[in-house]
Amino acid sequence: MESVVQVSGTVISRPPGQKNPKMPTGEIEIKVKTAKLLNSCKKLPFEIKDFMKKTETLRLQYRYLDLRSVQMQYNLRLRSQMVMKMREYLCNLHGFVDVETPTLFKRTPGGAKEFVIPSREPGKFYSLPQSPQQFKQLLMVGGLDRYFQVARCYRDEGSRPDRQPEFTQIDIEMSFVDQTGVQSLIEGLLQYSWPSDKDPLVVPFPSMPFAEALASYGTDKPDTRFGMKIVDVSDMFRNTEVGFLQDALSKPQGTVKAICIRKGAKYLKRKDIESIRKFAADRFNEEVLPIFLKTNENWNSPVAKFIMEEQGLGLVKLLETQEEDMVLLTAGEHKKACSLMGKLRLECADLLEARGVVLRDPALFSFLWVVDFPLFLPKEENPQELESAHHPFTAPHPSDIHLLYTEPHKVRSQHYDLVLNGNEIGGGSIRIHNSELQHYVLDTVLKEDVKLLSHLLQALDYGAPPHGGIALGLDRLMCLVTGAPSIRDVIAFPKSFRGHDLMSNAPDSIPPEELKPYHIQVSWPMDAETEKSSSNHPCRSES
Repeated sequence: MESVVQVSGTVISRPPGQKNPKMPTGEIEIKVKTAKLLNSCKKLPFEIKDFMKKTETLRLQYRYLDLRSVQMQYNLRLRSQMVMKMREYLCNLHGFVDVETPTLFKRTPGGAKEFVIPSREPGKFYSLPQSPQQFKQLLMVGGLDRYFQVARCYRDEGSRPDRQPEFTQIDIEMSFVDQTGVQSLIEGLLQYSWPSDKDPLVVPFPSMPFAEALASYGTDKPDTRFGMKIVDVSDMFRNTEVGFLQDALSKPQGTVKAICIRKGAKYLKRKDIESIRKFAADRFNEEVLPIFLKTNENWNSPVAKFIMEEQGLGLVKLLETQEEDMVLLTAGEHKKACSLMGKLRLECADLLEARGVVLRDPALFSFLWVVDFPLFLPKEENPQELESAHHPFTAPHPSDIHLLYTEPHKVRSQHYDLVLNGNEIGGGSIRIHNSELQHYVLDTVLKEDVKLLSHLLQALDYGAPPHGGIALGLDRLMCLVTGAPSIRDVIAFPKSFRGHDLMSNAPDSIPPEELKPYHIQVSWPMDAETEKSSSNHPCRSES
């Protein structure tokens, strides 16, 4: 099997009854004159046939064999076709210029951790860019008013599931554009490049403010293929005697939230209910109360029974519940309660689908724009300080610019995300094109070192046009289009979960003499404490 042979002969029709309509060559065969073995294949580590189960580790170790499978061939060929159509749409139909930007750059304040590359100058390092963000803005200053690139990006995010240390973006920037202009361009781009074997896309895509996405779905990337929205039921419980609800409502931003799990009482088991409650307690330190309406109402706790007596009719009316439904109730600070309910909504969807209920049609592609994000968010480690919700170059909403100098946490941004089936596949914004405003945001609001971005601030002073753009995550998009279980299945040579190349064993060690020109040496960890400190300072300068 899998050996390479060269055959010459005459093409003839297959005998009657032996034709195979499932094969492209199913109607013909070759009457062989000569056959030559070009290269024999030794015993395979696994069978190439797709129905043969093989571990992902083995697939990545022998990736060149795994690429021969029907699914990998389909995924990579479809990826190539879609990228070619995108190039056609942008360059030939809309006058974009494909520009390659540098891979060796300098570190950027904020954002994800970057890969560091030593140089031959003592103590000086390059960084691999997280994205071509600064370069594409500089191209706008340089008069290339429509730029795009199939860009390689790098983020040192460690062991995160379904993330890659190097990934590909369809990177776009335009001068003299507004948010609507960027959105309509992307809708046209996806419509033009969409695979012909799938239902055509309907544009424009619906749009939803960030505040609504959080309040109704508990996330900034809602999966709108199914309902089960979060409902605020605080007013119903203003005078309740239930302790944990009273507690929550007495605090600032305190709310009571509910979701109706359709047919939940019919399909969910007691162990499912317990796992939901445990999840809420472990991950959010919050209590979740399941309420059964008719089916399994004997499962109700005393508190749930009391709520049903007190507010049962109101809940049924507000949530439009049926007999076999189940209601989940929680109370707490608005954002935290919404976030918990958003996670439980997806958790319950998984549980129901495991029982055979169809909620999320895999053949349905539900695109959504999420807009009106906050410009800044409180830092997790220090809520008194602010960080960029998107990145520090995002322009504030024109209506909110006055708040930037007095209440920056209230400022909305001109940032927009594109979501598909609950996954963020793109994000962009209108940029700050005024040097003074950019300096103020970096220095006063974010307290970043402006020297790191002096080149960009200087460029904005030389007649920078208003500009904006977006980047689409090509790997994630292709993963959803092909229905692949992981983004590793749409990348020819991906890294493992830990960021290793199992085929070539990268990353690899380098002899000390090869490190000398870079003026660095390895500090080997001796114990847990040393390991902790070395992770903060992996390299030290010899000079």
